[in-house]
Amino acid sequence: MKPVTKAIIPAAGMGTRFLPATKSMPKEMLPIIDKPVLQYVIEEAVASGIEDILIITGRGKRAIENHFDYAPELEVFLKEAGKGDLIDQVRGIGDQVRIFYIRQKEQRGLGDAIRIGRRHIGEEPFAVLLGDTIIDPIGDERPGLRQLIDAYEARQASVVAVHRVPREWVQRYGIVDGTPDPDYPDLYRLHQLVEKPAPEAAPSNLAIAGRYIFTPEIFACLDRTREGVGGEIQLTDAMNLLAQQQPMYALAWQARRYDIGNRVEYARCFIDYALRREDTREAVLAHLQARLGEMA
Repeated sequence: MKPVTKAIIPAAGMGTRFLPATKSMPKEMLPIIDKPVLQYVIEEAVASGIEDILIITGRGKRAIENHFDYAPELEVFLKEAGKGDLIDQVRGIGDQVRIFYIRQKEQRGLGDAIRIGRRHIGEEPFAVLLGDTIIDPIGDERPGLRQLIDAYEARQASVVAVHRVPREWVQRYGIVDGTPDPDYPDLYRLHQLVEKPAPEAAPSNLAIAGRYIFTPEIFACLDRTREGVGGEIQLTDAMNLLAQQQPMYALAWQARRYDIGNRVEYARCFIDYALRREDTREAVLAHLQARLGEMA
């Protein structure tokens, strides 16, 4: 069994739900306090043991490459301004892992974005982390992706992360139909994924949560997947094909998910992270208490 050391991060979407901000800024670069969303994603991958990352970008995404590159002019400015302590911080962003880039030239969906990474991955298992999704482990739990890798190593099969959502929300997500694994807590043998079912027809309330571990056979399944609405290749369709060929699992992990493509979730994430930082907690908490008092 080969270890999971490579990852694909799809980051080519247009980010239309965050216009006008995303007219000039990729949604993956929206800041959570002083760090862009994508940096949190990459830090999770590194903490989980990933050594190589392929980021799938698109037009207007050059800011992503610039952020993870060196910035000699900025380093000189910081040194001359007596802020040398910040140099290691900005230089270290790109030193954590080997990062590669390739463009998705047409908006053909998540499945197509992953398929573009075939040559980079080769015949190895690999991770997929959505570039606009932050996963925050609960308490002292392992990073979200690490939890998936551990499940992959235990079952030697593809694993998708899921989280429980209110029943009335299932029509927003891909939902898992599976059977609990008797020997592994929170793991389900996946039968199929149902895309955005009606609440009364949903097989569960376990929704796909933006992290995956795939065996390389997923690429052949993507090749067999027919185009859907808008000419897109749906990843869930390819995953259903893979589940028919080999065992596949869903892990209901111990983590919070922030979908940054959603304005409300972005606001919640920003507030939650501000409340956990020593340099912002007290001021932000006082402001929130004052505003709630005014609204009472």
